[in-house]
Amino acid sequence: QTSMKNMERELVCPVCKEMYKQPLALPCTHNVCHVCASEVLLQHGYLCCDPTSEPSSPAATPATRSPRLGRRAIPKPDRLDRLLKSGFGTYPGRKRGTMHPQTISFPCPACQRDVDLGERGLGSLFRNLTLERVVERYRQTINISAAIMCQFCKPPQLEATKGCTECKSSFCNECFKLYHPWGTQKAQHEPTPPTLTFRPKGLMCPEHKEEVTHYCKTCQRLVCQLCRVRRTHTSHKITPVLSAYQALREKLTKSLAYILSSQDMVQTQIAELEETVKHTEV
Repeated sequence: QTSMKNMERELVCPVCKEMYKQPLALPCTHNVCHVCASEVLLQHGYLCCDPTSEPSSPAATPATRSPRLGRRAIPKPDRLDRLLKSGFGTYPGRKRGTMHPQTISFPCPACQRDVDLGERGLGSLFRNLTLERVVERYRQTINISAAIMCQFCKPPQLEATKGCTECKSSFCNECFKLYHPWGTQKAQHEPTPPTLTFRPKGLMCPEHKEEVTHYCKTCQRLVCQLCRVRRTHTSHKITPVLSAYQALREKLTKSLAYILSSQDMVQTQIAELEETVKHTEV
């Protein structure tokens, strides 16, 4: 959960604080939504193209349009008139009556630096299709992984925050405390992330606190992934736990079968020895 939240922070536009939609890559290597960039330039006195229009890109299809576009207010006509009367032309940075075009400076909200976009403004920026695909895949992952609800809350149920492998249930904070009171055996249960499928808790490595996955035949001990890559086990024979378990099980089965088959013979020998002891004592 922590890693997913950290990833989500990297996918949020620094202007609108929402996930990127049609992100543009700035010269300072930061990204910003196309709509947000248009609004920022408009606020700084640059007359941009319609902020609701999409950047020219093969991926600019109706399926990828931002749901925020319908909520963004189109600049009012009086606002545009004031900008036009102030001397700006019909495309970014061009002033009327000037021979040399003016370069557009964009204040990056991430690094707080003024980035030079040149004469074309946003038209000189490339759409970050890789970041856009990552955002789309993340959205799909979030939609698939639905929230896990507490199994003990009375309606309305709260979202589960803890799980218990021993109880095989997911709890919210209050229900976890209620069903694991202090001074009882359940208070020793360790909380785990909430899940719908609880599997038995595996053996843990006492050194690295990781679940053991292999067996070292040389040391005759269970090892985790971190133990396996250490120098102490470089030349040792290491096999998966399941393979080692099956081999030891077969060996024990054969030994047990041999003992059971020899049981009658051993009992006869014991009886003979007891008779010999009695005869000797007499």
